[in-house]
Amino acid sequence: MFMKIILAQHFGLCFGVRDAIAQAKKFAQQGPLTILGELVHNPIVHEQLRQQGVHQGSLNDLQPGSKRVMITAHGASDVQRSKWRNAGYEVADATCPLVRHAHEQLKELVAAGYHPVVIGRSGHVEVRGLTEDFPGATVVERIDDLTRLPARRRYGVISQTTQPIDFVRQLVDAIRDQFPASKVLFVDTVCRPTKERQVALRDLIAQADTIVVVGGQHSNNTRQLVQTCRLAGRRTIHVERPEELDPADFYDVEVVGLTAGTSTLPETVAAVWQRLSEISSHPNKNKHTN
Repeated sequence: MFMKIILAQHFGLCFGVRDAIAQAKKFAQQGPLTILGELVHNPIVHEQLRQQGVHQGSLNDLQPGSKRVMITAHGASDVQRSKWRNAGYEVADATCPLVRHAHEQLKELVAAGYHPVVIGRSGHVEVRGLTEDFPGATVVERIDDLTRLPARRRYGVISQTTQPIDFVRQLVDAIRDQFPASKVLFVDTVCRPTKERQVALRDLIAQADTIVVVGGQHSNNTRQLVQTCRLAGRRTIHVERPEELDPADFYDVEVVGLTAGTSTLPETVAAVWQRLSEISSHPNKNKHTN
């Protein structure tokens, strides 16, 4: 019996990541370049950039080894940008436009007198970039974090762009329940590609008994896809490369779904599809042996 493979309707590389990679490769052709962090959370992209002579540095290290530096797709605070420019570096900016939009919305909320609340992973580079300009901001990652919210008359809430929108709305409702006398203004900054991939994943879950998710281990939107699959009770296999797939894991699997995070290259998804096809064409070789 051969295994059926279904590809999600929406998957893989988003325009923000695509443009950031293209920009980095273009600048690398013009001279030495240091990227201040992981351009995108994808080890294959990092390998490609290293082959072009691109170095990886840190936002917190003002000795990167080149006079031209680049902000990653996840963005950075105005404080960090100013620090690098004032130190004499040429700063290129690969910030995703949708991340930049989240920064703008948070600034407007603070300017209007709202206490800033960011729903997202504490310590994530995007979240740090959003909050560094506002030291009083509160980061909420889960329901338990609401106990740290200071009592305020008005809360302005945005989200890390790669959070599941349903979960974000649950947290916003929980803030309203906790502070019924306060005004809670929520601005939806979850990016459209993230929403599309989550919706497409739900359709995939309805059809497949096992889901393969392709993407970097440090990619937040990829991790969210994995978590959604597991919460739905589906067996989930998270890989970065096709060679990580073990044929034995697919013995007796009838339908496998395939999706990928927004920093996953199309050629990687194609290679994983090919590997799954090879596994499907040799079902008797997939069985575990003692």
